[in-house]
Amino acid sequence: MKIEKTYQLAREMYAGYGVDTARALKQLAAIRLSLHCWQGDDVSGFSASGGSASGGEPPRGNLGGVMPTGNYPGKARTPAELRADLAKALDLIPGRHRVNLHAIYAETGARPADRDELAPEHFAGWVAWARAHKLGLDFNGTYFSHPLAESGRTLSHPDRAIRRFWIDHGRACRRIGAYMGRQLASPCVTNIWIPDGSKDTPADRKAPRELLKQSLDEIFKEAYKPAYNLDALEGKLFGLGSESYVVGSHDFYLAYAVARRKLLCLDMGHFHPTESVADKLSAVLAQLPQVLLHVSRGVRWDSDHVVTLTDELRSLAAEIVRGDYLRRVHIGLDYFDASINRVAAWVIGARAMLQALLIALLEPSATLRRLELKGDFTARLALMEELKSLPFGAVWDYYCLRQDVPPSRAWMREVKSYETAVQSKRR
Repeated sequence: MKIEKTYQLAREMYAGYGVDTARALKQLAAIRLSLHCWQGDDVSGFSASGGSASGGEPPRGNLGGVMPTGNYPGKARTPAELRADLAKALDLIPGRHRVNLHAIYAETGARPADRDELAPEHFAGWVAWARAHKLGLDFNGTYFSHPLAESGRTLSHPDRAIRRFWIDHGRACRRIGAYMGRQLASPCVTNIWIPDGSKDTPADRKAPRELLKQSLDEIFKEAYKPAYNLDALEGKLFGLGSESYVVGSHDFYLAYAVARRKLLCLDMGHFHPTESVADKLSAVLAQLPQVLLHVSRGVRWDSDHVVTLTDELRSLAAEIVRGDYLRRVHIGLDYFDASINRVAAWVIGARAMLQALLIALLEPSATLRRLELKGDFTARLALMEELKSLPFGAVWDYYCLRQDVPPSRAWMREVKSYETAVQSKRR
């Protein structure tokens, strides 16, 4: 076949640089991305407090910066539709991966449960589906789209009763995460992100952070085996309604994660545009055993565009591979675009992340390090530039072929067929 012939030529070219493409593809096949379920239904969810089983929009209140835009037809309206869409996307992404859930994707049936009452049985359908598809699951508390989040404060709220509600939600989420990890024999990363902050300059930055620290300590009182549940904390520079002050900032969570030995979540869209998440990896992993990545694409102030093969993404992947961090970094996608086909959005983002990792795995890292240690920065820069023109695309198409997924643009035909046969019939 043409793809195989082209791959053989590419393999020979990479071999000239000391790179074994077969080894790179074996490493790539072992990587598990975590696909975010909320891309499929615009963060609507199915629980009574965050949407409805018929796919209704979440209550508007304070969404904490969570606001998908667009109205492309075919949005998933039920758990069954969302799982079908996820399954279709996973069929078009090479490798075996994971799915990341939010608490509002609970299936509570005829007896609605509020956020502080959620339990493992509300996610039994997701666990059964994941087991059938040989997937792992990850989890997130949902601290937005709820009447008790309308003030812009949750775990840092000055009212102890409101704070207690969200603490109990956090504890419930950890129980659910541990249940998922135990049932699927794969650790569930349970992440906390809260929208707490201030639109304008606060008079007191200290008190909310002290309260947040106390709330987190209460949430984490119960110990779970790392084989079942891993806790992560996600900061942000700013959000809608928290433009001037974010209680759970990067600095706050970095210090807390180091002190309490939690995972730090680094979201590519949650920093100033001039900051590099790639640069942060080696700094953070010098102090922490593992981190969680939320891979998104920031455009000006907005952080949640579909991931594409940008220089920033390639730099991130290069740092993961060069630092030998593949076993220490949990890679999750995090964006929501309602202006394009939602299945295609998953596929584009996941394939871009995998392509970036493949480019990094095809790099002669040992040679680059050797030149650097010798002080030959000229040769190092020249080699880095040469590598950019090597035919990684031929290796990628071969990988897709071996993984039995459509290569190149062929996957779009599958999406269009699915849109016509399934998504277009949703009203």
